[in-house]
Amino acid sequence: MKIDVRYANHPEDSKYYDTEELREKYLIEEVFSKDDILLTYSHQDRIIAGGILPVDKELLLGAPKELASTYFLERRELGAINVGGPGYILIDGVRQEMAEKDGIYLGKGVKEVVFGSVDPKNPAKFYMNSAPAHTTYPNKHIPFSITNPRAVGDEKQMNKRVIYQYLNPAVLTTCQLQMGMTVLAEGSSWNTMPCHTHERRMEVYFYFNFDENQRVFHFMGQPQETRHIVMAPEQAVISPSWSIHTGVGTINYTFIWGMCGENQAYDDMDFVLTKDLK
Repeated sequence: MKIDVRYANHPEDSKYYDTEELREKYLIEEVFSKDDILLTYSHQDRIIAGGILPVDKELLLGAPKELASTYFLERRELGAINVGGPGYILIDGVRQEMAEKDGIYLGKGVKEVVFGSVDPKNPAKFYMNSAPAHTTYPNKHIPFSITNPRAVGDEKQMNKRVIYQYLNPAVLTTCQLQMGMTVLAEGSSWNTMPCHTHERRMEVYFYFNFDENQRVFHFMGQPQETRHIVMAPEQAVISPSWSIHTGVGTINYTFIWGMCGENQAYDDMDFVLTKDLK
């Protein structure tokens, strides 16, 4: 298991970052590595984001020294969505099958979490987010069929999409962590447009389900001082609370969003009119 630490920074600083520094501070360039767990610890609300790719062996989610805990979920909660083939998770020794697009919520206090794949030729890929937790809520398997879908956008504005809420008050109770998956329709390329900020929580976006030769342009920064980061498939990006987050692709794509912070109300957003962006 490897963990990369990213420190929080002031929005004024980002105005002066060149492409290399923007990517260094915000882009999570490698999310999955065979038979390994790759994590990024961000000081933006202390979220941890990363990927777990068990191929030829099971992978134990250990406790890195950065957490100063005896086990990973001693003071944290966790959400994960399987974006690969059939897999499973051993939760304190109890096996939970995880089909493609299944999600899981694990509450504070789970001591041992082990990830595995059913077929090494079609391995599971677990994308996970974790946030500090103040109490324990029940673990919950979230099959894709019980997610809370919200159809938004339209073809004319090239942003027709369905937002599937996994870790959300409409589905289950968590301390602060929310997760969901947004699927853009064929012919649509814009997400989260018109864009918004939410000072009360930050986000991480994980872009996937598009061809290696295509790209997504993720926009960030303050509304009057925007920047962009070019994203390849299966990369993630840290979006601070002061930053807009929106994106456009050279083809339709899918992304998983994870949020943590002060407020769990999904519609708590400060919208920015498109004409006001600079």
